[in-house]
Amino acid sequence: MTIPTPTFRPAARNDVPEIVRMLADDPLGSQRERFSDPLPDSYYAAFDAISTDANNELIVAENDGAIVGVLQLTFIPYLTYQGSWRALIENVRVAANVRGRDIGSALMRWAIARAEERGCRLVQLTTDKSRTHAKRFYEKLGFHATHEGMKLSLPQTKS
Repeated sequence: MTIPTPTFRPAARNDVPEIVRMLADDPLGSQRERFSDPLPDSYYAAFDAISTDANNELIVAENDGAIVGVLQLTFIPYLTYQGSWRALIENVRVAANVRGRDIGSALMRWAIARAEERGCRLVQLTTDKSRTHAKRFYEKLGFHATHEGMKLSLPQTKS
């Protein structure tokens, strides 16, 4: 079952609690996020940094005034491909109550079109290896697993 195509807009500061709720609403997110009332100030500091950076966009999808999806786009200049730009898509989430209704596909198509508007040559993303359903979802959108991603967790410091 599909629902009407959502509208997309830059996230506002007052959207942060709903965004964090979506990020925390799955097995992996519940281990790393802290959805509480009030939210830790670190979420608002991160939002402020993202929203003031011209190469970052935090985008929400809305249906009937409710936030039903979110993703972050980061535009990265590279020397490869003759000095081209890339778009990195991160933190893709769709609200649990509307998953399977094409919200994620619409959100990703919007993000790809936005990357094209910004002149990017490549769109890239990562997904946790345990999210096999997400990998299939991205492959249906045309993404290919061409590289092996690696991460290094660093000790958390107080700021």
